[in-house]
Amino acid sequence: SGINAEYGGPQIDDVQLNKILGLVESGIQQGASLQTGGAQHGEKGYYMQPTVFAEVQDHMDISTQEIFGPVMQISSFKDTDEVIERANNSQYGLAAAVFTKNVDRMYHMCTALKAGNMWGNTYNVLVPQSPFGGFKQSGFGRDLGEYALSHYTEVKCVSIAVPQKNS
Repeated sequence: SGINAEYGGPQIDDVQLNKILGLVESGIQQGASLQTGGAQHGEKGYYMQPTVFAEVQDHMDISTQEIFGPVMQISSFKDTDEVIERANNSQYGLAAAVFTKNVDRMYHMCTALKAGNMWGNTYNVLVPQSPFGGFKQSGFGRDLGEYALSHYTEVKCVSIAVPQKNS
């Protein structure tokens, strides 16, 4: 039924799958328009149909929560300043992507959005050399890259007075 098994794998367990299903249900109850998906895929495993909502308002749970599942929301906006303001109004800031042909707009948005990882005209590019982690309530510290080493080290300063040797 259109699920790309190479990209959309299962959720980690039934707890996560049920969390996603609950948020989908809350989206419907709060007035968002379910465009596609919205249910578990199959009877075995923890697969979730890719889900798309339209007419999503900023106060809805599907807009305010980190879902960590294949759920996308479509919201309208007037200009990029409104997008930046609305996105930065969230308590979360793990990652964001900007898709545009206008490189100046992309740069402006990537620097203005309060997210730990920003992608321009791509998404979810993770390489070991680049740090990954969120802002605000979306994480503490960084994984990957040189910044991740701080989790495994503890800086200590030792000062010792050494008597002068006259030789």
